[in-house]
Amino acid sequence: MFGFSDETYIDVQSGDGGAGCVSFRREKFVPKGGPDGGDGGRGGDVVFVVKDNLRTLGHLKMVRVYRAENGRGGQGARMYGRDGKDVEIPVPPGTVIKNAETGEIIKDLTGEERYVFLKGGKGGLGNWHFRTSTHQTPRFAQPGEKGEAMRIGVELLVIADIGFVGFPNAGKSSLLNLLTNARSKVAGYPFTTKIPQLGVLRMYDQDIILADIPGILEGASEGLGMGFKFLRHISRTKGLAYLVDLSDENYLTAFDKLYAELNEYSEDLVKKPYVIIGTKIDEEEGEERFKELKEKYKDVEVLPLSIYMDELLEPVKKAFVKLSGVLDNKKEDNGGFTSIVNRDAEYRDEN
Repeated sequence: MFGFSDETYIDVQSGDGGAGCVSFRREKFVPKGGPDGGDGGRGGDVVFVVKDNLRTLGHLKMVRVYRAENGRGGQGARMYGRDGKDVEIPVPPGTVIKNAETGEIIKDLTGEERYVFLKGGKGGLGNWHFRTSTHQTPRFAQPGEKGEAMRIGVELLVIADIGFVGFPNAGKSSLLNLLTNARSKVAGYPFTTKIPQLGVLRMYDQDIILADIPGILEGASEGLGMGFKFLRHISRTKGLAYLVDLSDENYLTAFDKLYAELNEYSEDLVKKPYVIIGTKIDEEEGEERFKELKEKYKDVEVLPLSIYMDELLEPVKKAFVKLSGVLDNKKEDNGGFTSIVNRDAEYRDEN
């Protein structure tokens, strides 16, 4: 069983093409048989295969080198050499291939099932291709083309519709377990979530994928904690849910700090639409603190939540439906929902 792994480096190489053959037909009672050297086989390709049942890149840490088979050389009687076998590299959905030196994304495998990354070399032509009326006995053939070799980075970016963002113990795992069939660990100490967790919320006959990432610490952009390491996993989300712990004394500044940390990581990330969820409203002073939180962020949808109050779950679900956009093409079914606004200067200026 592999542990969670979301990035690694591997060496890949496609196969060389087989050499063409130099041969002449030699049969009894067949004078001047002429050249009959066959072509070499094509080298194997390097192919990435996206497997839905994979969740990590742990298997790529066990095998670091992937080489396709070389093509075989041609033979007499115009016989082609056998093509080299492809090498297939299984990866989970959401994988991207990057240049190992520059970090530049070469290919995003989202939506792909099978992707040929490096093509094998072509086989060389046998000498029968080079016969002419003036040169009837060519004693040469083409060598096969060389394959390609590259060192690449392979990175997993979890595909989700809504990403949960919050400080440790803000209630992200509890919310994920309530809304989905996930069984994320819940305990009364920080960092019970050590790797990204996914769950599926079914609403209006649509699946909405929710992602819970490890808690963020203030100063994460400077390397503190481990939540910052996993922020790239919510880079593809359609929206974010900021969870604010109402039982914490810093409940009124928590969102601003989270927003600032994400902005340090990526300006594009904080431009995503979002909702603020005040968790643990059932705790002492929870209701009063929620009113203060809602008053502070008037321009944003702020929702209360308690794992012990089922009636508070429905507004949260509907907010996630709006963020995910699953009803964008079903306006007649959306009950008049309006899109959640972004918290930025442009919005405040317009209003």
